[in-house]
Amino acid sequence: MKNQLTEVFLQKNKRILNIYCTAGYPHINSTSDVLIALQRNGADIIEVGMPYSDPIADGPVIQQSNMQALENGMSISLLFRQLKELKDKITVPLILMGYFNPVLQYGIEKFCKDAADVGVSGIIIPDIPMYEYDKIYKPLFEQYNLSLIFLITPQTSDKRIKEADKLTSGFLYAVSSSSTTGGVSDTNDQTDYFKRISGMKLKNPLMIGFGIHNKQTFDAACEYASGAIIGSAYIKALSNNNNVDTATASFISSIK
Repeated sequence: MKNQLTEVFLQKNKRILNIYCTAGYPHINSTSDVLIALQRNGADIIEVGMPYSDPIADGPVIQQSNMQALENGMSISLLFRQLKELKDKITVPLILMGYFNPVLQYGIEKFCKDAADVGVSGIIIPDIPMYEYDKIYKPLFEQYNLSLIFLITPQTSDKRIKEADKLTSGFLYAVSSSSTTGGVSDTNDQTDYFKRISGMKLKNPLMIGFGIHNKQTFDAACEYASGAIIGSAYIKALSNNNNVDTATASFISSIK
C-alpha cells in the first residue's frame, strides 16, 4: 500500500512546504477550516499538532496554542473524529505531531490503527526513545503503514543521525538549531550543519524546521533540503486574523 508522504517526495523533491497547525486552535472546530485552507492554498504536507500540557520541543507561540486548544477541549479522540469527517476532502499527506505520554495513555496500537483509519501518513513523536521504537513499536507503525519521523539537531552525532535515518521513513526532520520552535539561530552554524548532513548520503529526504518563518528562511532551507517546516509563524498569522482562509492564503503566498 502506498504511503502518501513517500509519494510527495517522489513527485516533488524540492521546495516542499510542510505547515504545522495545532488541532483545536484557535477554536475547537477550527481544525477542519485550517486543514482545508492549508490544502487549498498550496501546503504540500500538513502537520497537525496534538495539544499537550508540556510540549518540551516547542517555543512560546506553539505552547500557547497548545494551552488554548486544551482549554477549548481538544483531545486525541476528538481530533480523530474531526479527521474522519475530513478524510475524503484532504488529499495532501497528514502528519500527526505529539508527545509520547498522551500516545501511550491512548494506547499505541489503538493510536496507530485510528490514525491510519482517518488517513494519516506520518507521525512525529520527539520524545520517543529510538531504541524503544526499534525494539518494541516499529512493527506496529509498519503494520499500519505509518512513517515515524525522527528529529536530528546540530548536536546529533553522525552515528546517531545514521541510526535515525535507518529507522525513519518519509523524511528526516532536521532541527535547524538546538533551541525550541520559533527561535532564531546563527546562520553560519546552520550552514555548516546543513552541509554536513547533505554530505552524508542519507536514504531519506531532509526537511528543515525550527526558525523557518518567511520566504528568506524558507529559500535558505531549500538550498540544503527537500523543503522546510513552518509552525510558529503560521500560528501567529492565525492569531492575528479572524478569517482562517484569508490568513492562510496571505501567509502561504508570502512564503512561496
